[in-house]
Amino acid sequence: MTNHPSPQPVGKTPEKHHYAIAGIIGALLLIIIGVLAYSSIQKSQDLDQAYAEVNEAHTLQAELEKQYNDAISELESLKGTNAEIDALIETQKTELEAQKDKISGLLKDRKKLDRARAELLKLKSQIEGYAAEMELLKSDNLKLTETNQQLANEKATVAAQLQEHESENAQLNEARASLVSQNTELANSVKIGSVIKVKNVHVEGMKVRSNGKVKGKKTAKKVDQLQVCFTTAANDVVEPGTEEFYVRIVNPRGETLALEDLGSGNVVNEKSGEKVRFTQAAKVEYTNDEETICMTWDPDIPFESGEYHVEVYNKGYLSGTGSFELK
Repeated sequence: MTNHPSPQPVGKTPEKHHYAIAGIIGALLLIIIGVLAYSSIQKSQDLDQAYAEVNEAHTLQAELEKQYNDAISELESLKGTNAEIDALIETQKTELEAQKDKISGLLKDRKKLDRARAELLKLKSQIEGYAAEMELLKSDNLKLTETNQQLANEKATVAAQLQEHESENAQLNEARASLVSQNTELANSVKIGSVIKVKNVHVEGMKVRSNGKVKGKKTAKKVDQLQVCFTTAANDVVEPGTEEFYVRIVNPRGETLALEDLGSGNVVNEKSGEKVRFTQAAKVEYTNDEETICMTWDPDIPFESGEYHVEVYNKGYLSGTGSFELK
């Protein structure tokens, strides 16, 4: 039996089949290369963006540090003006530090850079606001200082004027005191000049008889009453009118004879300022001429023997004296 070669199929040849497979593989390689290339480009872009974001974060951090440090330095330079401003500065420093820490925390996360930028702008605005507030306070404080200085100057002026017035018042008071003293001396001189002097002070012991008549006696046991007489001197300084004379009788023991029921009392000695006990007072109508005045002291008590002294006062001044003796 004779073998005949099998017939070849009609269509593609083996070479063409290989070419087709190679084309498919090539296309797949191109696709893979494209995908890899795209991925590489994307990663490169992501890395570039990451580097940019990191650099921006560093830039923002540096800007943050500069703004914060400048603001703190400015605030520190304003301290010491007064307690109110110092307290406000400490509050502002605390608020700035809190804002700085907040922004620093945001800068650590690249996804929060936008928020960090916004907060940095907010910080800048906050610093500007603080600066404006401090300028206003400085201006107010300067005005207050000027006002205080003006008040201090006015106070010094008023104090100087007051001291001048006090000096003038002291001089016026001194002059017034001198004038009062002179007036007092003048008044005393006038008063002394108006004292009516008396002379011929005479005292006689009297015995009252049964018929009512009296007779002079020198023995104490026989004397019932004392009759005191004196003569007023002429004094043209005194206006005519009622004058009062105070008679003081002092017994041998140095005691003033006095009984309130008989008109005894006290008169001030204008020269010494002391009170003087008087025996009896007599009111007379004075006519600027010599006139004899008599008064009777009848105490209804026994008299003792010895030397008696008599003083006569007018206007508080001693105007005459006398003495007598009872045996």
